Amino acid sequence: MTLSHLIFREITYRKLNFALSVFAIAVAAMAIVASDWIVRRDAEVTRQIMAEKIAETEAAIDQKVQVVTAAGADLEDAMRKQMLGLGFNVLILPENQDVSELHLSGSLSQTMPENYVTRLAESKIMTINHLLPTVMKQVKWPEQNVDVVLYGTRGEVPLLHRGLKKPILDAVAAGQMVVGHSIHQKLNLKVDQEIEFMGKKFKVSKLHPERGSLDDVTVWIDLAQAQELLGLQNLVHAILALECECAGDRISEVRAEIAGILPGTQVIERYSQALTRAEARKKAKQVAEESLAAEKQAGEATLTREVASRSQIERKHRQLAQVILPLVLVLAASAVGLLAYLNARYRREEIGILRALGLRTRQILIVFLGKSFLSGIMGGVVGVCLGIATGTIVGPLLDGIDTSIGAGLTQQIIGSSGFLITLLATPLLAVVLSMLASWIAAATAASQDAAVVLQGE
Repeated sequence: MTLSHLIFREITYRKLNFALSVFAIAVAAMAIVASDWIVRRDAEVTRQIMAEKIAETEAAIDQKVQVVTAAGADLEDAMRKQMLGLGFNVLILPENQDVSELHLSGSLSQTMPENYVTRLAESKIMTINHLLPTVMKQVKWPEQNVDVVLYGTRGEVPLLHRGLKKPILDAVAAGQMVVGHSIHQKLNLKVDQEIEFMGKKFKVSKLHPERGSLDDVTVWIDLAQAQELLGLQNLVHAILALECECAGDRISEVRAEIAGILPGTQVIERYSQALTRAEARKKAKQVAEESLAAEKQAGEATLTREVASRSQIERKHRQLAQVILPLVLVLAASAVGLLAYLNARYRREEIGILRALGLRTRQILIVFLGKSFLSGIMGGVVGVCLGIATGTIVGPLLDGIDTSIGAGLTQQIIGSSGFLITLLATPLLAVVLSMLASWIAAATAASQDAAVVLQGE
């Protein structure tokens, strides 16, 4: 009878004892694999959540940038409309024009060629935009016996080296008139009313609301008609423009550029309008930057909370594994050792007979440890399978994460080198645990004297 045959007969004869040993070892192996699985799953879930949160934060910031950009475009358009009330902030005047005349009466007397505006438009000037040639003169409205400021205007002249921009002041069509608040109130004018001005027929196209400025006593007509009424064909009093930027000493740059293109002219900045425009842009930029900073800060705070929450979950799971795993290993080893002891005690007479038949101590030891080796191998393999299944089921229940986040984690965890080492090492550890737990019982049984045992039995 060979030793392998004895081991096989021992297992088949005491099936329950062997099954309980396999079960105890499987539980220990399952605890090892499941603990490692859950800890690795926590780390992978955390990585996925952080990646999603970072992507969400970046998407939210990108969306915020788009919103701010759109809002900036809307603000720019609103500012352009508001400039109707503020007026242009740069005046290009003849060099010999006394500016006090403009401030005192809103009127100008010196002229320059109208083609100056064409020369500016065809140049590469970068500091101004929205060119508007005008004539402005304080005159008597003879038909109504009232003093007004006559303002002749036309459509804005685009700079040829730039794209077309929406005008900030609508042109007045030929034969039409726009009337300031004080004038239309005094004369009780109505829209579409036919009136006569300096011997010419006009139709009231628009009545301005009160502005509290020189505009209230101004009438606007087509530039060509105004030039004809004032005898200023092909001449203008001023070219109005808008600074492209208003930060710093921008007017010096404007004057330097225009002096190189239009000698014999002077440049006046309407400070309040320029300042208002600059402050509006500064405020818009500040609001946009604050909004983006708040969005980034909120995203970072969310990430910080998620990291803290996931770190706490991982720490709890590790602490739980550090408590449960040693306890399970001790209980499994105790169970295997107890089963081995009971098996050896109940088999004293069999051992005595085997010894009497000539089996040596080493052979008896091999029979007991061989059984422990097989129970360790089987328990380790079963425990690995149960550990993977347990980790797959229990992991999501422990952290409460949506299963869609943990999708595909099984392949990632099993494919990791660290977990592969755990899978290979666990059956070996199970064998060592089983044999060590059975060693004392096996050594005790193998060392018994056959004569003493048989005499007692």
